[in-house]
Amino acid sequence: MTQLTSKEMIDLSREYTFFSWSVQAQVNPIPVTKAEGIYFWDADGKRYIDFSSQLMNTNIGHQHPKVVEAIQKQAAEVCFVHPGNTTEARALLGKKLAEVTPGKLKKTFFTLGGSEANENAIKIARFYTGRHKILARYRSYHGATHGAVALTGDYRRLAVEPTMPGGVHFLDPFCYRCPFGQKKESCARECIKHLEEVILYEGPDKIAAIIMEGVVGSNGLIVPPEDYWPRVREICDKYGILLISDEVMSGWGRTGQWFAVDNWNIVPDIITTAKGITSGYAPLGAVIVSEEIAKFFDDKYLYAGLTYNGHALSCAAALATIQVYEDENLLEKARETGTYLGERLEALKAAHPSVGDVRYIGLFSTLELVQNRESKEVMPASVMGAVGKYLRENGLFTFIMANNLGSMVFIVPPLCITREQLDEGLAIVDRALEIADKNVK
Repeated sequence: MTQLTSKEMIDLSREYTFFSWSVQAQVNPIPVTKAEGIYFWDADGKRYIDFSSQLMNTNIGHQHPKVVEAIQKQAAEVCFVHPGNTTEARALLGKKLAEVTPGKLKKTFFTLGGSEANENAIKIARFYTGRHKILARYRSYHGATHGAVALTGDYRRLAVEPTMPGGVHFLDPFCYRCPFGQKKESCARECIKHLEEVILYEGPDKIAAIIMEGVVGSNGLIVPPEDYWPRVREICDKYGILLISDEVMSGWGRTGQWFAVDNWNIVPDIITTAKGITSGYAPLGAVIVSEEIAKFFDDKYLYAGLTYNGHALSCAAALATIQVYEDENLLEKARETGTYLGERLEALKAAHPSVGDVRYIGLFSTLELVQNRESKEVMPASVMGAVGKYLRENGLFTFIMANNLGSMVFIVPPLCITREQLDEGLAIVDRALEIADKNVK
C-alpha cells in the first residue's frame, strides 16, 4: 500500500525529479499504484486502458507473474556481478538471442537501454569497418545520448547540437507524405535512388553503416514499401556498408514477428534492441552482431564497457519475458489481433473526416489526423491536446504526437490484448475523434 496521496506523489515528483521531453512546469503525471494485463490504476483507484504499452515496451502486459517471479528468484540468488564475470541468466540469454534473431546474428553486447545499444553499435560498426560516417533517416529516433541523438533525425537532435560528427541523414519512404511527390500506384521508388545518391555524395568508402528503425515508431509509424528493406540490403552489400536495424520499439512481437525486419526476410549485420526484451520489467538493451563481426573482436580489443553490462536481474527478466512470448503465442496473437485492429482503424478513418491516414502492422499502429484530407494540413497541437485530454479523462492512456510534421494518435497495446478489450479502447478513441472532426476545414 502506498503511503502517499495522489497529490503528494505528483507534487514531490515535480519538485524533486525531472520528467523527460517536457517543460517541467507543465507536466501532469499519473500517479500509478497498480497494474495488471492491459490496465493500470492511479492512486485514487481510477483505471486506465494502456493503449501504448506505456512507452511501447510492456509488450506482454503488466505484472506477468512468471516475469515477476523470475526477478524475485534472481534477486534472492545474486543481484549483480562485475561485468567481467558472468551468471547463468547472462549465459542463457545470450544463447537465446542468437536463436530468435535472424540469420547468423550471434553475439550480444548488453546495455541498459536503446540509446546505449545504438551508441555501442556505432562504435562496433566503426571499429569493424574502419570507416567513420553513419547514415540514418530524418524521420527517426535512435536515442538521447550523444552519439544516438546525432543519428536521430527529428527535432530532439536540433536542440542539443552540435552532436557527434559523422551522422548523415536521408529522406524516408513515407508514402502518405512522400517527400518525392510520388503516388503509390505509380511509385518509382525515388526514396531508394535518393539513398544511393547520398551514399555516392558522401563517399561509400567513408560510410560504416546505415541505421534504420525496423518500422519507424514515434516519428509517425511508417511502414515501408515491401521492397524497401530488401533493396537497402542490396545497396549495403554493393558498397560494403553495414546494415543496422534499430528494433528498440519495433522488435519483440510488436509487428507480429520477433523483429520487424523478419517481415521482409532481411538479415541485418547488427540488431539493436531494448524495451520489449524485458517488457519494461527491468532495464536492458542489446547489440546483437553477426558471427563475422563477432570474430573480428576475437583478437582485437573491444573499446566498450558499462558497469551494468549483463546485469543479472535484467537478464533474468529477459529470459522469462521471451518464454512468455513463446508459451502464450504472442507473436501469432499480434498478427491475428493486428488484422482485426487494421479493419477497425480503416472503419474509423471512413467515419471521421479528421483521419487522413491509418498505418498498421501487427499491433503497431497510428491514426494521422489532418485538417483537410486533400491538403493534408497538420491538425494543430491545441486540438491534439484536447483529444489527448478526452482520452485520459475517459480512462485511456496512449502516445500523442503533435508537431509540424504530423499529428497522431498511437494505438500500440500489449500483445495479450483481446478483441473485446481492443473494442473497449477504440470506442473511447472513436468519441475523442469527434473533437478533431469539428476542426476539419
